[in-house]
Amino acid sequence: MSQFFLIALGTLASEDLACIAAGVLIAQGRLGFMEGTLACLAGIFVGDTLVFLCGRLLGRAGLNRWPLSRMLSKERVDRASEWLSRRGRTVVLISRFTPGLRLSTYFAAGLLRTRFWPFAGYFLLAAALWPPLLVGGTALLGEGARADGSGAVAFAPFSAAAFGLYKLFPRAVRFVKRKRWEFWPPWAVYLPLAPYFLYLAIRHRSFTVFTAVNPGIPSSGLVGESKSHILAHLSTVPGAVAEFEVIHAGQRDYQPHEYPLVLKPDQGERGAGVAIIRTPAEAGAYLQQATGDIIAQRYVPGVEFGIFWARYPHQQRGRVLSITRKMFPKVTGDGVLSVGELVALDARASSIADVYHASCKRPMEDVPAAGETVPLVEIGSHCRGAIFLDGWRLHTPALEEAIGRISNAHPGFYFGRYDVRADSVEALQAGQFKVIELNGVSGEPTHIYDPAVSLVSAYAALVHHWRMAFEIGAMNRDRGARPMTVRELLRLVLHFRRGVGPSGRRSAHLQELTAARHR
Repeated sequence: MSQFFLIALGTLASEDLACIAAGVLIAQGRLGFMEGTLACLAGIFVGDTLVFLCGRLLGRAGLNRWPLSRMLSKERVDRASEWLSRRGRTVVLISRFTPGLRLSTYFAAGLLRTRFWPFAGYFLLAAALWPPLLVGGTALLGEGARADGSGAVAFAPFSAAAFGLYKLFPRAVRFVKRKRWEFWPPWAVYLPLAPYFLYLAIRHRSFTVFTAVNPGIPSSGLVGESKSHILAHLSTVPGAVAEFEVIHAGQRDYQPHEYPLVLKPDQGERGAGVAIIRTPAEAGAYLQQATGDIIAQRYVPGVEFGIFWARYPHQQRGRVLSITRKMFPKVTGDGVLSVGELVALDARASSIADVYHASCKRPMEDVPAAGETVPLVEIGSHCRGAIFLDGWRLHTPALEEAIGRISNAHPGFYFGRYDVRADSVEALQAGQFKVIELNGVSGEPTHIYDPAVSLVSAYAALVHHWRMAFEIGAMNRDRGARPMTVRELLRLVLHFRRGVGPSGRRSAHLQELTAARHR
């Protein structure tokens, strides 16, 4: 308890340093994540409230007598007051991440005789954004810190990086505004959801209860799960899964029986390491550089879709919540321009030209003949360049029934996204398809990446997605499932990141760690 109050008091001197110090203590095992985060949150909230009350009690006459008068000049307060009057209370959230504006804005809020309780709520919401990110990030990156002080070497560069990111925040905001939101990095998409995650964690009394959403899958499919184990369960439904076999680490002389086929890591994410193999030479080259177990899966031609399904534990039947049609972009030659130049002229493709340069099997300097089409990507992953379109109009009762039947074949599965292939749209609607992969809690409703879906609609879908994940996880916890602890989750994510090779394959050490967690 003494650590709690010391950290809370420390935020009054420096919020960021106090949060980083709490993260280091968590990494050393000397402080719990919940305790450290709440201590920082409490200290920051109290500090913000005190600034507001100073504005209320001291008024403009107190500016010259307050110890921080150099930081709160009359000119700054005048600008903040004008902004607050013009834009309303939402500026509290913006000023939280704008260097040099927070103190003057909160002081001005008190100075303008605004209502205390509404602003106290905004202070709490704004304060809740930063501590979980900074404390959790420090705990994750500070895994090597030691109580004897040997972690100081790792602590210093992380502190410098955190300070640099804080100063560059306004520039980062301008950067993401210039790009299509579907190409934003995951941290930029999920950062605004941090307050909602905190609300869900408080409501369900756990930051990690969502890791119990699928008790039959290690970490509920968040990271490091074995895809072959999942497919093996689903294969108990005849004809449901595209045929596959596992190539273990000692079988690098494996020769496929037919081509084309798909080779991919047994533990992977976001399409990393997935390749369509068409010749023995390509298979040999892939397997020689691979580490860990590899899945060899029959290539299924046709059209590809992502289908998100969920079921509450007390329900007999689940529901399809999202359908995504995956399109594979291509360029058409004119006999004059090279592949690279055709990519550069395409409004969407040019936004991720480097992705297509890496994935396209045709050299960028080649000049296609007039009318010749050149596929840019053949893997159905958004981060690998595939185009995702909202396919909800394709929903049918037959599709719903087929997905439900396959889902019920996997014990302890309630929440996840299937990647499937079908001969045609009509075949999918008739419930005739092959499952090529199932992602657990980390699988998003990918229809949100349709270029026609607005950012507001995407956030509405993500809020619903994570609300269900926490609710189902809490129900499974009440039925006896054990969520991962924060420390277990941080360790698993850290080991997973360390186990990523250049081609996205996972180390044997990570496989052992994941298997031990499952046992």
